[in-house]
Amino acid sequence: MNPISRRKLIYGSVAAAAGIGGLAVAERLASRYGLIPPDGSGIYGPGETLTYACQRVLTARTPARTFPRSMISKNPFANAVAPPKDEFKRLQAGGFRDWRLVVDGTVARPMSLSLADLKSLPIESQITEVACEEGWSYIAEWIGTPLSNVLREAGVLPHSRYVVYYAIEKSLWGSIDMADAMHPHTYLTLGMNDGDLPVPFGGPLRMRVPRQLGYKSLKYLTHVTVTDDIKKFGSGKGSVDPDYGYSWYAGI
Repeated sequence: MNPISRRKLIYGSVAAAAGIGGLAVAERLASRYGLIPPDGSGIYGPGETLTYACQRVLTARTPARTFPRSMISKNPFANAVAPPKDEFKRLQAGGFRDWRLVVDGTVARPMSLSLADLKSLPIESQITEVACEEGWSYIAEWIGTPLSNVLREAGVLPHSRYVVYYAIEKSLWGSIDMADAMHPHTYLTLGMNDGDLPVPFGGPLRMRVPRQLGYKSLKYLTHVTVTDDIKKFGSGKGSVDPDYGYSWYAGI
């Protein structure tokens, strides 16, 4: 992705503040530099594009906000999930020994990793906040390996642009661009608050994208696909979220 100068970004932002014409200017600038999000069309497209382009230029390498251990929430809220299906129950009964994370797509070395395989990679932790679009939030310690470690092991091909990820229920999926995928705070999360990741919080494996709203941190992760063409997935908007009125990019 070609860099865009701050001067041009500021110009586009000021123009955008002037109204619809300004949004069109910003959209043209974003298009020129490859900063159109998958949901960047339709009536809300220019606004989505401006938000994504500005944050991508200004915060691509910015770390997630972290907190001291004293601020870990005592009673974190696990939002409700549908009852587990038979396949999940079978894996859970076996202590998740048969749980696998498939990594494929535009990679040199497709992989199928057990939880033990993931735990053999460098393990790190972060104390970050889950901020829900519905208004609630909590702070927890998240323990896992950066997604970038797995992507490097798989050998991401140079033309790759997005990482698509699925829960065990394949209807639940999302995606992030390579900037977030390779960011050191984007984790394949195996633990929480000094223990294994509890099932209500997405155990045994959860994507953790702390620089975006909570719905980007998909629970029950089983499949990661690297791609250069996000339009061939689902409705082409980058995840199921835009189909329900949420933004594909949900930066905080």
